[in-house]
Amino acid sequence: MKIDRLLSIVILLLNRPLIQAKELADMFEVSVRTIYRDIESINGAGIPVVTYQGSGGGIGLMPGYRLDRNVLSERELADIFTALQSVSSYGGSHQLLMDKISSVIPPSQKEAFRSLTTQMIVDLSPWELMTPLEERISLLKEALEEAVAVTFEYISAEGRVTRRTIEPYTLVLKGQSWYIYGFCTERQDFRLFKLLRMKALVKERRQYTRQEVPLQELPWSNGWKDPQQTVALTLRFAPEGRHLAEEYFDCGTLQQDERGGYILTVNYPENDWLYGFLLSFGTTLEVLAPEHVRRRVGEVARGVAAIYASDLPEPQ
Repeated sequence: MKIDRLLSIVILLLNRPLIQAKELADMFEVSVRTIYRDIESINGAGIPVVTYQGSGGGIGLMPGYRLDRNVLSERELADIFTALQSVSSYGGSHQLLMDKISSVIPPSQKEAFRSLTTQMIVDLSPWELMTPLEERISLLKEALEEAVAVTFEYISAEGRVTRRTIEPYTLVLKGQSWYIYGFCTERQDFRLFKLLRMKALVKERRQYTRQEVPLQELPWSNGWKDPQQTVALTLRFAPEGRHLAEEYFDCGTLQQDERGGYILTVNYPENDWLYGFLLSFGTTLEVLAPEHVRRRVGEVARGVAAIYASDLPEPQ
């Protein structure tokens, strides 16, 4: 991504007096023209980069300029390094930037820095193989970098298939699912699309100019927690389901009842995901309230049982 490249160029310039634009272009697999645009962006951020023409020339920081390496503490650099490791665990490619961050750590502090960067590991990659999803993420990253539209077939939650063209803006990992947020040309508005519901994804040649997106209106923010969009659930886990309750919910919210089970109250948006989530706990979970959610879970469970009814043994 562009921000990775800009940070990498700055760190390279901190450690080398001059570097050729062609070398930078080859290193980051972009055009020389793109590198010069990057240099303009770095200058615009207040870091004076100078281009020297002729034999022995190149790109370097203004003589006498030194970026205060203490602007970021060792702890902050370690946090950035850890975040890059996390992103790299799912289709990212940030090793070059991670190497550059490591290069500014004095030798005497290398071991302490290594210790800081291994205190927490966030691995976003799934347990199972998800090659199709990784391919979509990779293609969308390219489209974002090149600012080109993408076209795909989209299957809605109701099963309706439509053909969409969007100008992609942001890849979003929300919970355990990946989404792409972009401007839909059919709806003439911004929409959020789940990657697993996308088929036949293709990059278009048409480029677009990014609009200013109001951050307070982003659909993956706290809007889904709005009381008007959520339902208060009272759940009971059977005694043998305690480990599941503690795995998915705050242990402090569990209250043991007279039968040895565990009761808790949680708020979730009411949608198809909610019913699938509740049913995933099998017979260890019972919905006590509200009544309409309890009834709906029972209806879905009976429908699933009906599918397998012919495989069940006859009662003795």
